[in-house]
Amino acid sequence: MFLRPRLLMLLLSALLAGPVLAARPFDVRDLVTLERVSSPTLSPDGRRLVVAVRQTDFEANKASTGLWIEDLWARDAAPPVRFTPEGFNVNSPAFSPDAAHVYFLSAKSGSQQLWRQAVAGGEPVQVTDFPLDVGSYKLSPDGRQVALSMEVFTDCADLACTRARLDERAAAKATGRIHDQLFVRHWDTWADGRRNQLFVAALGEDGKAAGEPVRVSAGVEGDIPSKPFGDAGEYAWAPDGQSLVFAARLGNREEAWSTNFDLYRAWVRARRAPQNLTADNLAMDTGPVFSGDGRTLYYRAMKRPGFEADRLALMAMDLRSGKVREIAPDWDRSADGIRLSADGKAIYTTAYDLGTHPLFRVDIASGEVTKVVPGGSIGGFDLAGDTLAYTLDNLKTPAQAFVARADGSQPRQVTRNNEEKLAGLAFGDYEQFSFAGWNGETVYGYVVKPANYEPGKKYPVAFLIHGGPQGSFGDNFHYRWNPQTYAGQGFAAVMIDFHGSVGYGQAFTDSISQDWGGKPLEDLQKGWTAALQKYDFLDGGRACALGGSYGGYMVAWIAGNWPDGFDCLVNHAGVVDTRIMGFNTEELWFTEWENGGTPVQVPENYEKFNPINHVGRWKAPMLVIHGQLDYRVLVEQGLAAFSAAQRQGVPSRLLYFPDENHWILKPHNSVLWHDTVNAWLKHWTAERAE
Repeated sequence: MFLRPRLLMLLLSALLAGPVLAARPFDVRDLVTLERVSSPTLSPDGRRLVVAVRQTDFEANKASTGLWIEDLWARDAAPPVRFTPEGFNVNSPAFSPDAAHVYFLSAKSGSQQLWRQAVAGGEPVQVTDFPLDVGSYKLSPDGRQVALSMEVFTDCADLACTRARLDERAAAKATGRIHDQLFVRHWDTWADGRRNQLFVAALGEDGKAAGEPVRVSAGVEGDIPSKPFGDAGEYAWAPDGQSLVFAARLGNREEAWSTNFDLYRAWVRARRAPQNLTADNLAMDTGPVFSGDGRTLYYRAMKRPGFEADRLALMAMDLRSGKVREIAPDWDRSADGIRLSADGKAIYTTAYDLGTHPLFRVDIASGEVTKVVPGGSIGGFDLAGDTLAYTLDNLKTPAQAFVARADGSQPRQVTRNNEEKLAGLAFGDYEQFSFAGWNGETVYGYVVKPANYEPGKKYPVAFLIHGGPQGSFGDNFHYRWNPQTYAGQGFAAVMIDFHGSVGYGQAFTDSISQDWGGKPLEDLQKGWTAALQKYDFLDGGRACALGGSYGGYMVAWIAGNWPDGFDCLVNHAGVVDTRIMGFNTEELWFTEWENGGTPVQVPENYEKFNPINHVGRWKAPMLVIHGQLDYRVLVEQGLAAFSAAQRQGVPSRLLYFPDENHWILKPHNSVLWHDTVNAWLKHWTAERAE
C-alpha cells in the first residue's frame, strides 16, 4: 500500500512533532492574568476605535489599564496598537468632538486628573490640575467645556477649602468622627462628610482647564454621580452646552433607605438652583440623554420606591411641556443604559435576557424591540453613524472587541487579546437547559462540562448559586465566579437561575422578595434533580454547593433546610442572620424591601427564612469566607456561621481577608480564594474506598 505524497508529508510532520499533548486545563492563575478588554469607544466619524486593556502584574499583585487604538478604515487587518504610554494607568476614554484627541483619567501626576492625547501622536497632556481627584468627566458637545465630579465638603466655597480641611484632619491627633445620620459607611468606605458634586470647567485654547470650576450642582445635597458605583452615565450635556441634567438622591436622613433618584437640570451660567424634572416619581430616575435637538430627554425610570431591582423602563420627556411617556411598555426587560442611533429614532441598550446579556434596538416611536447582537454577554458598546462597536464574552471566551454595522450585520473581531495563551488551554463545553420549577414555571440553568471531558466518566459537581438575589449566572466570562475554574479542576458545574433572577420578566424577578428560602430553594432542588436526570456525567453523590452574598445566604439556608443535599458547602460573604442584617447593613432599602419593612415593623418576616434559626440541623462541612471591609454583609455574619459550625462539631474552615470587601479583587488573594475552595471541594468529593 502506497501513501499519497501529501498524506505522507502530514504523517512525517506529525512524527517529527512528537506526541500530541492534551491542552492544559484552565486555572485561576490564568484567570487573574488574562488581559481584560473593555470600554469600546468610537471616534465621532466612526474611523477609530479605542479600547481599554487591563493587564496584571501578578508578582507585583496589581493591575494597570492602558488604551489601544485601531484605524477601522485601514486596509490591513492589524490588531490595535498601544496608544497611551507605559506607566499610565488610565480609565474612562472619550474622543474630542473633532476626533483629534482622546481624553482619559489618570493618577500619573499623583492625583487622578483629566488628560488628553493627540490621535496623530505625541505624549499625553494634563488637562486639569485641581487640588482634588477628578472622579468622572464628560466633554461638552463643542469640546470647549468639561463637566467633572469631585468629592467636596459642600459647605466649602472652593476646592482649596476641601483640600485644607482634609489636610487638617490628617494632621490631627484625635481620630474620632461624629455622625448624625446614615450613611456612616457604604460598601467598603466610611463616610467623611464629603459629597460627589458636579462642576464645569472651561477649556482654553491650549486645551487646559484654568481657574476655579463652577459647581453646577450647588443646592442639591447628594452624590453626583452616586456612590459607590455611579459614573458619568448619570449626567448629560444639553446639545447647546448651556445646561446639564444629572441624577441625584438627596443626602437627607432618609438616604440609607431611599431609592428616590431624581433628574435635575442645571445651567452653566445662570445663577439659579437646579430644577427637579422628575419630582412626581418617588422611585429611581437615572441615565439622562438629550435628543439631538435638545427638546426631548430620554432616561430610565423605576416605578416602585425602595426597590432597587425594579424594572428600569425607557422614558421620554418633552422638556417644553414636561409630559412623560414610556417608550416600550410591553417590553418586559430592564434597560441598562441609553445610546441614541445616528438618526435619533432608536435607542440602543443592553438587558439581561434568558441567561444572556444581548444588545437591543428599541424604536422610539413604536416601542418595537429588535435584538441586534444575540447570545453571550455584551460588556460595553458605542455607536458612531452606522458603525457599532462592542465587547462580547461568553462562558468559554473572555471579552473581545468587535465592530459591525448599526443593525449588527457584518461583525468583525478587532482585538485578539489572550489568543496565544487561550490556544493552549482546555475549557469545558457548556449547555443551557430548562425544567419545571416552582409552581411548574419554566426555570433555566447552565451545565459546564469538565475540561478534557471524557464520555462515559462521571464527575464531581460544583453547584454554583448566584448572588443578588436579583442576579444571574448566565453566558458570560466572570472574573470572580467563573465555572471554568472548576471545570479546570475536574468538576462539572451546574448553575440555576432560580425565581428572583433577572432576564426572565419582572414578575419572575419580583417573586423572590419576602420569599428568600421558598421558591428559590425549590428551584434549586428541582434544577439539581433535572440536571442529574439529563446529564449522566454528573455524579450526584459527589457534589458541593457554593455561593456568595445571597448565594452565601442560600448555602446557610441549605445547611439547615436541605442538610443531606451536598457533600460540602462554601459560604462566601453570606447572610446567616437576616434579622441583624436588617440593622447593620448600609443600604437599608434592600433589606426593608426584601422583608416588607424594618425588623421593628415586621420582625416575623425577618425570622421566617432566617438561617440562624436552623443551625441546629447543620451537618455538611462548610467553608466560610469573608472580607473585613465588607459593609454590605458584615464580617460578623461569616464569623457567626463559622462559630455555629465549630461549636456543633461540623467540619468547617474560615478564610478571612483583612484587606478585601464584598468581593475578592487582589490577584494573589483571588488565587488563594480559589485554591482554598478547590482544595475543600476535592477533599469532600474524593472517591473513597467502601
